[in-house]
Amino acid sequence: MHPAFSVIFLTTLIGAGQGLFLALYTGEVYNTFGVVGEPVPVDMYIMGTLIVTLLMGLGLFASFFHLGRPERAWRSATMWRTSWLAREVIVLPAFAGAAVVWGALHYFGFDPVLVTTATLEIKLSLVIGLGAGLLALLLYVCTGMIYAAIKFIQEWASPLTIINYTLLGLASGFMLATALAAYYGSTLMDAYALWSVVFTLLGFGTRMLALRRNGRIKRKSTTCTAIGVRHPKITQISQGAMGGSFNTREFFHHKSAAFLQSIKVFFLIAVFVVPVTLMVIGWSNHLFTLLVAAALVQYVGLLAERWFFFAQANHPQNLYYQAT
Repeated sequence: MHPAFSVIFLTTLIGAGQGLFLALYTGEVYNTFGVVGEPVPVDMYIMGTLIVTLLMGLGLFASFFHLGRPERAWRSATMWRTSWLAREVIVLPAFAGAAVVWGALHYFGFDPVLVTTATLEIKLSLVIGLGAGLLALLLYVCTGMIYAAIKFIQEWASPLTIINYTLLGLASGFMLATALAAYYGSTLMDAYALWSVVFTLLGFGTRMLALRRNGRIKRKSTTCTAIGVRHPKITQISQGAMGGSFNTREFFHHKSAAFLQSIKVFFLIAVFVVPVTLMVIGWSNHLFTLLVAAALVQYVGLLAERWFFFAQANHPQNLYYQAT
């Protein structure tokens, strides 16, 4: 497939935003149940919510460059019964809105206690945050299923697609949260750093499984099945037209195998090896600049990873246009 940079930015930006909010809410849960030794700075929740909102907004802005008629984008939500894209269109603003409400409760200091027990107090923000967190996880599923549900693109039609979208989004979000916690001097930095490394390593494992699976795919469609001729060797000489078309532009990346291999090596290093190394060094030495660098390097790597995700997908129609 031909990777669209608008979709690449959309999926990576909102994935990081979802992960960052889940990290912030994890911090509130830790604070409520006394897991952390000191209270979490409220300013960290507020700034974190602003960053989440910015990431979601930038992702939505990028997505409009992929639409032929952006003013009709809202109509996609009407197909929510059958379309994962429609469900994503509904869940995304619902999550963003819930995250803003959660941040606003902390900003205005309006956080009434709903339930009191002998050991803890359940506040309104904890309940709102739970709803927003569930929406964030649902959004990962919706985004991943947009591609995993396309059965005829075998590289995508796997549960690993959803798992990788989720783990890589969580990894990038918790990387950002670690830098944010370090900036505000929060004791949550240790927990965030640990989780960011865990999610990154888990993402490495599942991404390698996906690469191995895709490298061993047995094609359901072949030149023989496409034209109904049983012959051991069929070679296409021409596509039947001299010029290009929409099909030749949008369903193939037109890059060499060597280029794809270089992108794969780059994203494996930039998404997993370098960020984990920088995170461990920055975490152990409390170096804020290295924590920021880990998050930035990983995001650049995620752009390459998502490009490869789309480019590796082989649409069956390319059987006809392979001579081009």
